[in-house]
Amino acid sequence: MLSIFTHLASWVVYDILGFSPSTKLGDALHFFIEDTTKIFALLVVMIYLIALVRSSLNIETIRAYLAGKNKVVGYILGAFFGAITPFCSCSSIPVFLGFTSAGIPVGVSLAFLLTSPLINEVAVLLLLSLLGWQFTLIYVVVGLVVGIAGGAFLDFIHAEKMLQPFALKAYESKPNANVALTQSAKLTFYERHSFAVSELKDILQRVWIWVFVGVGLGALLHGFVPDDWFAAHLGHGEWWSVPLAVLVGIPLYSNATGVIPIMESLILKGLPIGTTLAFCMSTVAASFPEFILLKQVMQWKLLVILFLMLLVSFTLVGWILNMAYS
Repeated sequence: MLSIFTHLASWVVYDILGFSPSTKLGDALHFFIEDTTKIFALLVVMIYLIALVRSSLNIETIRAYLAGKNKVVGYILGAFFGAITPFCSCSSIPVFLGFTSAGIPVGVSLAFLLTSPLINEVAVLLLLSLLGWQFTLIYVVVGLVVGIAGGAFLDFIHAEKMLQPFALKAYESKPNANVALTQSAKLTFYERHSFAVSELKDILQRVWIWVFVGVGLGALLHGFVPDDWFAAHLGHGEWWSVPLAVLVGIPLYSNATGVIPIMESLILKGLPIGTTLAFCMSTVAASFPEFILLKQVMQWKLLVILFLMLLVSFTLVGWILNMAYS
């Protein structure tokens, strides 16, 4: 059964605007209108409901809780909190600094920093809507594994020694390492509603442009790029296609919200799942703009290690998924 969003897009594009379904422009416009209406409807409803649940979430509480855990549990919790908190790579950096100043191991803080831009409630909702629960589960698991494994490795090599001096000083001073777990005051329903509305407005203000950009690019790919173009240029899952896709994604920048409609179009065009995921994760988590921001808190040596670690991780994930789905 066609969804209400499909009917709406067909009515606007084919009935009102008069485009033919067989034209490239008509096909692209239909994709754009169907996906944007679906995404915004889903975001408005689900972000509000999720914000009601998250209305008592306190970053200071999370920081204090992580400070009291051993490293293995800390890696898992750091990645998990990165997944459920709505931060992009830019806004994750102040939280990362707060974690290090609380005496939390750098690997745990970096598990948070790696996972936060890759996974958030918006990305999960879009994936569920556009690509189904199986692909959503793969994406979330991969993001968590990258964060956990990356945090463990960076602790193993004592990455704290490669922080910028002010960040290292804050980490070594550990002023809040033994801070007690704080409890946020119990909120009334009206206060939770006000928080949810504010959260909804804030997230929509930050992501609406990425929805239009991402869906717009996806619509162009869907409507104007021949079905066999990606298979011809990025291979039929050959080993070299994955590292090539990762390298192509580095100069680009998007957040998870903007890149997911592009993922949908790439998969529909026949690009293997592993190659698609490697490209999109590289765009979100290993782009040059993000590393310019990270230079604020990390020395070049740590940046290079982090960069190579992400490239290797995304390449391995792409190869594994391509073999699993071949």
